[in-house]
Amino acid sequence: MAKFEGFGSISSLERRAAARYYIFNFVNIFLGNLLTGTAFQQLDTFIHQSANEYPITIGTAIPLKASFFITYIMVDGWAGIAAEVLMLKPLVIYHLKNFFLVKTEKDREEAMDAGSIGFNTGEPRIQLYFLLGLVYAPVTPTVLPFIIIFFGLAYVVFRHQIINVYNQEYESAAAFWPDVHFRIVVALIISQIVLMGLLTTKRAAQSTPFLIALPVLTIWFHRYCKGRFESAFVKYPLQEAMMKDTLERATEPSLNLKGYLQNAYVHPVFKASLDEDEHEDGNSEKWETESVPVPTRRQSRRSTPVPSKISISGASSPSLPDTSFRSPPEP
Repeated sequence: MAKFEGFGSISSLERRAAARYYIFNFVNIFLGNLLTGTAFQQLDTFIHQSANEYPITIGTAIPLKASFFITYIMVDGWAGIAAEVLMLKPLVIYHLKNFFLVKTEKDREEAMDAGSIGFNTGEPRIQLYFLLGLVYAPVTPTVLPFIIIFFGLAYVVFRHQIINVYNQEYESAAAFWPDVHFRIVVALIISQIVLMGLLTTKRAAQSTPFLIALPVLTIWFHRYCKGRFESAFVKYPLQEAMMKDTLERATEPSLNLKGYLQNAYVHPVFKASLDEDEHEDGNSEKWETESVPVPTRRQSRRSTPVPSKISISGASSPSLPDTSFRSPPEP
């Protein structure tokens, strides 16, 4: 669905997929199990009751489903962490490739590639457990030890997997964080609404008007953080841009930046015609000498480092054989 919307980069696709997957988990796992146990059994009553009684219905259902969510955290959360350590699917794929397809060391390295961590599925699942912890903290605190154990195991396992196993597929400059912050704020508001509904059922309706200030203050805090910090995640910081410009001037003092930017963002299809026009004007040779790429030293992030073809030492490239026409020697 994100591809149909027109998003092209991997990071933007995973962010959109993560948002939809979180909504799916919230509706299917959280609300679905709550309503299945109470409201769907009394569907006629739920339809004809007023909207003010919805928090009461959900607040009554929350404590009744504590045992289910404890089992869910143990089965899905703890077992999922164990499966993350085992990595059974990549292990089976590696042995199949190693038996049938591996012929060289390069093939073996590609077969051992574990890929990158799936932010689009892993991050929404972790935030679902965060939502369960916030909801059940004031209602049924017995759920909290199971969630704390899950987060402790997840921290140790995913830290090891990210450092030693997975490969970094892209660098998004923490572009996930605004979405994560928004979903955490939504989880806080949901837990506060559920708490108001629960207190109404416990004959503590007098305290409900005071709790209305909690969602209001939470929304105000989210708007403040959005206006104060979100621009740093969606725009390139000016300080880093200045550092990049300073480094570029030090490495390439003769770079004609104005001439480079004239054709830097032109589609490759149209660059051929521009090169022909520059050749007719006699500026092609000047352009080639001024737009020399900056040499870098990069290595592969896989287990077997591969040196880059372009090194800072400036090793000379192998010369091509001279195929020009030579006249035969005179007798």
